Amino acid sequence: MSKPSSTIWSETFPGGAHWSGVMRRGTCLRITDLEGGANVPMLMANLEVISERYNMPDTLKAQKTAFLTVPNACFSDMGRVLCSVVGDTCGWHDTIGGISDAESVKQKYGESTYQKAHNDYFKNGYDSLMNELEKWDMDAKDMVSNINWFSKVQVETDGTMTFIEGNSAAGSYVDLRFEMDTIVLLSTAQHPLDPNPNYAPKPIELTAWKAEPVESDDACLRHRAENERAFYNTAIYYGEKPHDFS
Repeated sequence: MSKPSSTIWSETFPGGAHWSGVMRRGTCLRITDLEGGANVPMLMANLEVISERYNMPDTLKAQKTAFLTVPNACFSDMGRVLCSVVGDTCGWHDTIGGISDAESVKQKYGESTYQKAHNDYFKNGYDSLMNELEKWDMDAKDMVSNINWFSKVQVETDGTMTFIEGNSAAGSYVDLRFEMDTIVLLSTAQHPLDPNPNYAPKPIELTAWKAEPVESDDACLRHRAENERAFYNTAIYYGEKPHDFS
């Protein structure tokens, strides 16, 4: 999918940053890995009922996958679609690797506090996302399994997880079309399995625009019968006529 000539907004975030905001139903968000090697932990919740959140198990089992790319949808725990992956130049986005915390960052990279390094202190994914959750009156109970955009984790036959380096090149992007009014919370903290011994989180760009209407032959809608059902549930939630699945 090419970036539209007219955008709603666009903003760049450095490595180690965190952000949250609302993406409305019928808008798209492009996340761009500016330098290559980015990792973007993300959480999502229904703007109207924040207890309805992204559900990793339902998303994966309904679509028979362990990672996300086109034409996957991100399911909520109410069987609706929060967003759909409508464009992707990376091809694999991690759903099982989790996020870093303060202790793991300290053990891997050493200690760099705000008192010593100011805004360049070492960030971790858990605290970064907690900072954003609290802005929406959410707390630790809302820290569900996250997506790690641009990262690839491979599960070996013995059950161990291997981080695949070089999965995302500079300029890689993923386009998300939002099917619900959604609170989006994200960070640019390094992946907890990233073998890089140096603290080096990467910058990203976010770009939003108005999406085209979802047609009956939409790839995300038609991906699986479970997707059709989730889109149906989403349409009736908003009081709209569902697509014809006959």
